[in-house]
Amino acid sequence: MDERELMERSLREGLPALGLALDGEQISRLLDFGQAVLAQNRVMNLTAVTDPADFARLHLLDSLALLPAAELDGCSLLDVGTGAGFPGVPLKIACPSLRLTLLDSTAKKIRWLAQTLPGLGIEAETVAARAEEFAPQFDVVTSRAVARLNLLCELCQPRVRVGGWFYALKGPEGEQEASEAAEAIRLLGGTLRRIDPLRLPDGQRRTIIAVEQTRPAPAGYPRPWGQMKKRPL
Repeated sequence: MDERELMERSLREGLPALGLALDGEQISRLLDFGQAVLAQNRVMNLTAVTDPADFARLHLLDSLALLPAAELDGCSLLDVGTGAGFPGVPLKIACPSLRLTLLDSTAKKIRWLAQTLPGLGIEAETVAARAEEFAPQFDVVTSRAVARLNLLCELCQPRVRVGGWFYALKGPEGEQEASEAAEAIRLLGGTLRRIDPLRLPDGQRRTIIAVEQTRPAPAGYPRPWGQMKKRPL
């Protein structure tokens, strides 16, 4: 099998385990995007995962795992620390009505996304900036594998409108991180609603932490990154 066939087989095998059914065009776009990431990865460090079957499991399916836990139709979504576009781009492909903004502090990754996505028929705003310096608010904010949850909450919750949601995609330690971040979530105006453990088709454990923004975050947050790291909430 070639790279695309291996990726497609892994993707199709994993979707039912997540309770998802995508049409042929959506699967084709996911594969197009996956191939684009892997091709660019040969000249730019976008991912440590280079095996196409693993890529489908660890990036595409891992991103799509948020769909059963979140209502995204018609929402504005900010993906903080998107890197090569995860989880934002797979979510946009699976939920076309999503209004997607991809945010990362590494300008060359954002430039690559800005140049690549239109050719794949994927509409998204791309922003090169630090999360603590980016002020607009959104219905939904997501982040995956960026920082410990107490730091991530400070980066993300102030960017969620009241009544909106922050979803952190975490590994098996997610429940412990949620416990550590309980005070930060409360201080920043959020209410922890769910901790959803799940197991990906390859057997790896993941955790989706769902925080509803029930009141505005206090003024002065997020603080500069150096202050956050020195005195985390």
